[in-house]
Amino acid sequence: MEPHGSEGPGPSGTAAEAGVPFFSQTATVTRLWPLIERNLHRVFDNGKFSHGQQVAEFERELAAWTGAEYAIGVNSGTDALVLLLRACGIRPGDGVLVPAYSFFATASSVVLAGGRPQFVDIDPATYALDPAALAAAVTPESRFVMPAHLFHGMADTAGIGAVARDAGLTVVEDSAEAIGMRRDGVHAGLHGAGGVLSFFPSKTLGALGDAGAVLTDDPEIAATVSALRHHGRGGDTVNNFPAIATSSRLVGENSKMDDIQAAVLSAKLTVLDEDIAHRARLAAACTEQLRGLPGILRLPTTDAHGPGHEGVHYVYLIETERRDALAAHLERRGIGTEIYYPLALHLQPAFAGLGYGPGDFPCAERASGRALALPMYADLTLDGVERVCAAVAEFCTGDEPRGGDAL
Repeated sequence: MEPHGSEGPGPSGTAAEAGVPFFSQTATVTRLWPLIERNLHRVFDNGKFSHGQQVAEFERELAAWTGAEYAIGVNSGTDALVLLLRACGIRPGDGVLVPAYSFFATASSVVLAGGRPQFVDIDPATYALDPAALAAAVTPESRFVMPAHLFHGMADTAGIGAVARDAGLTVVEDSAEAIGMRRDGVHAGLHGAGGVLSFFPSKTLGALGDAGAVLTDDPEIAATVSALRHHGRGGDTVNNFPAIATSSRLVGENSKMDDIQAAVLSAKLTVLDEDIAHRARLAAACTEQLRGLPGILRLPTTDAHGPGHEGVHYVYLIETERRDALAAHLERRGIGTEIYYPLALHLQPAFAGLGYGPGDFPCAERASGRALALPMYADLTLDGVERVCAAVAEFCTGDEPRGGDAL
């Protein structure tokens, strides 16, 4: 097996030492291949490739790892959000309060479930929905609030929960990025009616394609999601969720998890704690090397999330006013980056009809113009971190001629 965190070929096919891709899981898959292969053989021998025994086994393992009463596998994190909202009783036109700074699916899932996104500004210290702004944004149409846990930490679930109780809102969590994150010992996604996980390949626990899950402690929500993912069929025979009286009247969809993805996820779950610890070491090394560089406005910290919070460095996000120039400089050095997120949700063309405009949510807009994600994944090595940080320092200190990119 390859050692933990060894690096494979970059996206261009050259050796990783010539650059650092934004994401790779080549070494992880190689390291875990004997276990993945064993799980795959079980799938092939069983002959059921969707919604089968390997999915059921992964669901049990995931529930145990997160502490959830129920984990329901589906085919993507986006579908997980849609099905969770439906299972929680969303009605056409219901207002769902969501952060203005998040991945597109945070808001699009609301529309797909029949609701209406109501945007709320973020706390600039955590990138998550601001409880004070939430309280001011509640309207008579508001029925749900959906905080998103982003990058390396959770939203203020206590503050959001207090507002939700006062306003009579149901809390559902967009915890797609948040596997391993906990507050007061409770895993992300379990601080309200339920939450979701995405297993997109680059996530902390990533598949080899799309996959997702719903987490909940509520048996009725679990049974409804289980039915909705399988064309509305109740009384699931794999998971033995209790049949629900309305199951014959549900119009569901085909959102079952593939057993091949579950086979990969079960194998990767066995080293998830190790991978999370490795990410923490990488993040600490990044912060040590980047701290104090001119032009870097912010480095990630979990301190802003308060006591009792356990973060996970899914993404290492920095802020700089010369974000695009820095990204271009790093690209020339063979270092991959991603912009999270280049346009705040309320300014997306798809939501133009909701009536929001520039300046409505200044914290979200400021983050979308300054935030840049550097490489952060289980295959990354400390040597890779040093190459990334050296290239960032080169840009910030002007040690290399950059023409029009001068800071």
